[in-house]
Amino acid sequence: MQALNTLRWSCTSWCYQNANAFGKYIVKILPTSVFNARFTFNNTYVTGTSGLCNTTSKLLGCFNVNHTSVYPNQSRTFCTVSKRCWKCESAIHVAPVFFCPVCKVIQTPDEHTTYFDIMDCDEAFALDTQKLQRRYLHLQRSLHPDNFSQKTQKEQEYSETQSALVNNAYRTLLKPLSRGLYMLELGGIPVKEETGIGGDQQFLLEIMEINERLDETQSKEEADNIGVSMEGRLQDITEKINASFCKGDLQSARVLIVKMKYFANIQEKVKEKLSEMLV
Repeated sequence: MQALNTLRWSCTSWCYQNANAFGKYIVKILPTSVFNARFTFNNTYVTGTSGLCNTTSKLLGCFNVNHTSVYPNQSRTFCTVSKRCWKCESAIHVAPVFFCPVCKVIQTPDEHTTYFDIMDCDEAFALDTQKLQRRYLHLQRSLHPDNFSQKTQKEQEYSETQSALVNNAYRTLLKPLSRGLYMLELGGIPVKEETGIGGDQQFLLEIMEINERLDETQSKEEADNIGVSMEGRLQDITEKINASFCKGDLQSARVLIVKMKYFANIQEKVKEKLSEMLV
């Protein structure tokens, strides 16, 4: 995802070798009430650089190489011939694709498809996890390697790859923390393992004190209380992260997600502490 004044459409498909034609197509299908952009072109991508919105400064969406445009609470896919079936060479007009619509053979994973595309959900922090689970079960029933034990070696390999990809997508999007980290990665500002809070010394002191209390306590009640407190803090910060993503404020979302990592870490320590007390 890019900021308001720089939205990019990656263009790797052979059918868009004429960049000017692609630009006209983009302008034609985007909502004219929102966008009024000028485009610059090269062999790799199309960039809208000005006049993107007359009424708002929030993040309007992101565009990726399978030509899927994602807006807040809305998804549109540019219907293009982005690949062909490896077996029958039929044109495939959708992404992601798991099976050829003509010969029904399993396909190679789409290299640039996001986890949101795979799980058929909007690129948003607030997700319907029940819908996500239904999509996961549906895909795994079709893609599981056990279904391909009598198929060719190539089909077995593609099944293993596709099934693993679906597993990764589901696990990543299921939990708010991993989902938020993934959205930041898509937005070009990944949170590294060593990333800290920086100048927020008061927050760091609070986290240190909570950890010390948890380490020292021998009381199940106190450990439970810390766990309940962390649950409340996580719910509160989840709402704030969602608000930041909805506004397109990725920097604020990043700071909040780093804090979420601290709270989630304490929550895991509470579970470990309570398990030790049961022994």
